[in-house]
Amino acid sequence: MMLSMKSSPLTLDEVRRRLVSDTADWHFFLFADVDSTNDSLRDLAARGAREGTVVVAETQRRGRGRLGRAWFSPPGLNIYASVLFRPALVPDDMLTFSFIASLALVEALEPLGVSAQIKWPNDVLVDGKKVAGTLVDCGMRGAAVDYVVLGIGLNVNVGTAALRDALGPAGGFATSLAEVLGHEVDRNALLAAWLDAVAAWHLRWKREGPAALRKAWADRDILSGRRVEVRGDGQTFEGRVLGLAPTGALVVVDTLGHARQVTSEEVRLHD
Repeated sequence: MMLSMKSSPLTLDEVRRRLVSDTADWHFFLFADVDSTNDSLRDLAARGAREGTVVVAETQRRGRGRLGRAWFSPPGLNIYASVLFRPALVPDDMLTFSFIASLALVEALEPLGVSAQIKWPNDVLVDGKKVAGTLVDCGMRGAAVDYVVLGIGLNVNVGTAALRDALGPAGGFATSLAEVLGHEVDRNALLAAWLDAVAAWHLRWKREGPAALRKAWADRDILSGRRVEVRGDGQTFEGRVLGLAPTGALVVVDTLGHARQVTSEEVRLHD
């Protein structure tokens, strides 16, 4: 389906009007453009910004995803947003805490009739194609976590032709909500829905701990039980995904029967 590239502007008044939850006290910054929302929020965090600070931008000059990859960020079409937390968190729980961003996104898409799945550690897929990515950054104070920044890049109203032009062959594995649904999606309402879901998952984390997030993740995971190829840290191996370790690492049983924990490598489906 070919759609024109258009989208109504983001406005903080409209986002605030659409918020339902009162469990979070959001403090917003909306920019026309930034290098990246995560980088902007990290700068604010280093200067003492409080938990609940949100940076949103209409475009990113140097949007980035996992492993330092560039994130295609055309202006006025998608959602690029980052949220600041200052949790009581040990470093081993960082990966599981980052699941809040993707779990919230899957939940925010459900009222639109979009059923999404999660691919470890940070991809959100619809019909097997990537519609969003999440990115976690943190600041340390000695051995303790000082702050966590959770960011998302969500393809909302960008057309697939633009994705293919920008991403080359990888564009064939990407999609947008407008392409899935066949119409423009209200970004203000969707951003508010994501923030409401983030607040709910953060509250659940505080009440129930990391295990609750790992279980919810497993219910939405696309990799469990499937054959994958793992690349990184100077090695490549194949295996079958067993599930998540207590730290949120991916557990892959290799062809020799050894269970290996994957934390920073690239994981590709092999079937």
